[in-house]
Amino acid sequence: MGRRRRDAERSAPAPAGGEQSPVAGAGEAAGVGGVKPAIALADCWAPLRSLTPARLALGRTGASLPTGEVLRFGWDHAQARDAVQRPLDAEALQRDIAALGLATLQVASCAPDRVTYLMRPDLGRRLDERYAQALEQSPGRGCDLALVVGDGLSSLAVQRHAPAVLEQIAHSMPSDWRLAPVVIATQARVALGDEIGERLGAVLVAVLIGERPGLSSPDSLGIYLTWQPRIGRTDAERNCISNIRREGLSYEQAAHKLAWLCREARRLKLTGVGLKDRSDLLDVVPPGSGASLLSSSATRGRRG
Repeated sequence: MGRRRRDAERSAPAPAGGEQSPVAGAGEAAGVGGVKPAIALADCWAPLRSLTPARLALGRTGASLPTGEVLRFGWDHAQARDAVQRPLDAEALQRDIAALGLATLQVASCAPDRVTYLMRPDLGRRLDERYAQALEQSPGRGCDLALVVGDGLSSLAVQRHAPAVLEQIAHSMPSDWRLAPVVIATQARVALGDEIGERLGAVLVAVLIGERPGLSSPDSLGIYLTWQPRIGRTDAERNCISNIRREGLSYEQAAHKLAWLCREARRLKLTGVGLKDRSDLLDVVPPGSGASLLSSSATRGRRG
């Protein structure tokens, strides 16, 4: 009985208009435009995926990821690992900063190499004693702001972005503020800036440092600002400006935020949880000054 039915189905004429027989391909459901449903579903997200580097709507092949997505994941992971392991070219960075007309000093933490730095974070927070005297005798002692550039967990971020950010910072800070020479620190953690700032006698220290790489952001730079730096300061006593890169916070915006936080830190005599970043709120102008109320973003655009 079953065999006769199958033979009849095979010999049945094809439906008019090229339509698929309701019996044919019973286990092979065709999706939109003849594309299999799993692939069509992934393509539906293409416009949204184009707006973000996030790993979104990757699709599937059977129960697995498509080969292309597996390869992309491996590439992004390799970039993140390379960003951590890659040594900072301190000499090239010094030349780039010197081209801006800024003096520099080079120091290192107590971590003797990259492996030790990754295994012993505490050593990355302490200054190698060989550089202590040079800082204490620096012409920048007693400065209003000490700028430290540390490799951190992404020397790639520092190499790519630090000189351009420093240029914007130099243009954004109050003209009567005294800046110390830019300190380039290798095998550096954020807290290394506390000891550097203390030895320079700085009122404030800003540490520009490579942030921990992500799968879509191996070159993100951060800035950590600390009032009256000294050994033993905690992260709660700092302000952080994060994700500085071409795909994130712009160099100009980062410098504007830092300058605003520096001025407020001087006024309040603190940084950290007690200092909230309101740099994007309206600038309040005293009555009768003849100036209008403009948002800080509009003011920045006018200055540019």
